[in-house]
Amino acid sequence: MADEPTLTFWGAGTMRSFRPIWTAEELGLPYVHKPIGPRTGETKTAEYTRLNPKQKIPCMVDGAMTLSESVAISRYLIERYGADETISPPRGFEACAREDEWVCYIYGELDETSLYVMRRHRDLHGIYGEAPAAVRSSKDYAERHLALIADRLDGRAFLLGDRLGLADILLTSCLDWAVAYEFELPRALSRYRDAITQRPAYQAAYATNYARRG
Repeated sequence: MADEPTLTFWGAGTMRSFRPIWTAEELGLPYVHKPIGPRTGETKTAEYTRLNPKQKIPCMVDGAMTLSESVAISRYLIERYGADETISPPRGFEACAREDEWVCYIYGELDETSLYVMRRHRDLHGIYGEAPAAVRSSKDYAERHLALIADRLDGRAFLLGDRLGLADILLTSCLDWAVAYEFELPRALSRYRDAITQRPAYQAAYATNYARRG
């Protein structure tokens, strides 16, 4: 692997910007980090808008490849750079389908449908308006699905197989988000998260993504 980074990540401070950085750390990839934040005006510059007309984070540049959306970037990195000693893509169409099932479920039901609704009407209420009922119902909805996932994880180290994968990266980032919102995680999920957040790659990515907090 070349010593000079070919990767540049744009974005910091959110769980969605965290996922690709963590994936790169797990893969041992060198990268340049541009820690721009959401709703700071930094995504609306001419330079960034040329890269990502959506004016959202995260965004990745890898040589001639430019890609946005945290799941797509993380999957691309695993598919292109993954290996048996790091994170490798699922082998076979059935294994790919199982991973897609969990990734779509976690992103759709935890990230978008519940946690991000809470973010809109809690952290960003000045933009989207206060909606206490929506925040409460979203938390209840997330807790119901977290209980289901906890049943799946009882006695398991990872969601699929015996190694960290894309579904684990999605799930752990959502669990971090839930903890930040003062959820009480089921015991199986708490145990799972405690183990995964001890990984050096997780900790390096967390420090990079949230450096501005200091």
